[in-house]
Amino acid sequence: MASEGFSDTQEEKAALLESQEGQDPQQQVVKQCASKLTLYHWTQSFNSQKVRLAIAEKGLRCEEYNVSLPLSEHNEPWFMRLNPTGEVPVLVHDENIICDPAQIMDYLEKNFNEEGTPKLVPEEGSTYYHRVQHYRELLDSLQMDAYTHGCILHPEITVDSHIPAYAATCIRTQIGNTQTELKKLAEQNPELKDAYIAKQRRLKSKLFDHDNMKYLKKLLDELESVMDQVETELQRRVEETPEEGSQYWLCGDFFSMADVSLAVTLHRLKFLGLSRRFWGNGNRVNVETYYERVVERPAFRRVLGHVNNILISAVLPVAFRVARKNAPVIVGTTLFIGILGGATYLAFLYMKKRLSVFS
Repeated sequence: MASEGFSDTQEEKAALLESQEGQDPQQQVVKQCASKLTLYHWTQSFNSQKVRLAIAEKGLRCEEYNVSLPLSEHNEPWFMRLNPTGEVPVLVHDENIICDPAQIMDYLEKNFNEEGTPKLVPEEGSTYYHRVQHYRELLDSLQMDAYTHGCILHPEITVDSHIPAYAATCIRTQIGNTQTELKKLAEQNPELKDAYIAKQRRLKSKLFDHDNMKYLKKLLDELESVMDQVETELQRRVEETPEEGSQYWLCGDFFSMADVSLAVTLHRLKFLGLSRRFWGNGNRVNVETYYERVVERPAFRRVLGHVNNILISAVLPVAFRVARKNAPVIVGTTLFIGILGGATYLAFLYMKKRLSVFS
């Protein structure tokens, strides 16, 4: 494994811990650039969750805009102009627009490093830096969209999934409708035609791959290998911190960008109903212990504490926004039904009165 042979030095450790000592993202007052930081994301998006957790761990003030995927807001022309791939998250800072999640987190680390702001990446060239980067790359290479869609389309491979049973039918319908919608939008917005057509092709290819059980099983086997490496690395941390109650994370006794990736990955696997396959019941005990600790971090609770409640985090906000978006239609329909109901009731009273007269 790439991290083997790393020798921890007290100087590196002390320097990194000093930057994080006493930091609580929910309580600290953090200095940051005076310019505005805006994140366009979607609550259920895996990559959005990673970026939002990094922002929370660094304690940065950021204006967030929830781009609803169920309402296809990410396909609207205003967003496609912001990011031609039509994917969340997107970070806007000054004149900078960053669309790649890994690049967003690197940008945050590079540009928000004032005194009092926690460092999530060690100094470049240090032992810890190489270790953190190794696990970031390893975890970020996982195709989480394939796991997500695969588990929705094939719920038989999951146990205790948080995804409702109707989701498989809904996602197939939604993808079919989206392909038609993208074609229509390409015709309506000729300046974005190439972007819409490219997205349509990617969507069709993804559906084909993610609905392929052979392909999905191959990815799950690769995930087993990654989890084995993580378990081994966490065991090294246990051996390095023999004192009872000592805190340790994936790359040392400090929370890093690698932990952001790992925490959100484990959270997504639990959401999908894959956690029993990869940890628990004596299997990968270090991963299990790690997850139990990471969900208690204030930043994690704030960003991801309620995401697994799909009704609260996805369905209700979407219902509210649909109602708001279609308010005139809803009000008009309600008024029409009310008038119709009232007229029917009056007609009933009239007929009842007439019958009583004849009797």
